[in-house]
Amino acid sequence: MVMRYYGNKEGLFGAAVDLDLHFPDPAGWPRDEIGVRLARHFVARWEGELADELTQLLLRSATTNSAAVEQMRAVFGGQVLRFVQQVTGADTPEVTRRASMLATQVLGVALCRYVLALPPVVVMDADTLVAMLAPVVQHYLTGDLATAV
Repeated sequence: MVMRYYGNKEGLFGAAVDLDLHFPDPAGWPRDEIGVRLARHFVARWEGELADELTQLLLRSATTNSAAVEQMRAVFGGQVLRFVQQVTGADTPEVTRRASMLATQVLGVALCRYVLALPPVVVMDADTLVAMLAPVVQHYLTGDLATAV
């Protein structure tokens, strides 16, 4: 049945973890609030509904499974790229760079908090996590990428 409906195990995996990050519409967001709003969105997605468990499943799987790696690339290469384009209105090379840096930050936090379970990151309450994550997210989306935070 897997072969008939999905082509192979990777196709089944892709269908099982069809992850939608449910990005909010950033139109009308004040520019100086983009980082905190997006950080809050990611933390809420990670620590919320059943669909959010897919993010953790995909992140765990991506450490050892090439199909999960490709699925993660597709999610972040598509959804994150589109969101960053909406926020910045920048050209493709800049959008790609900003989206890639955003992905490193949010995926790194998710990996440390939910997969590796690093105690200092795990014990942080959601508001503190958002406060720590927001300035870096803001910088990656709106700051000068040639300068450090």
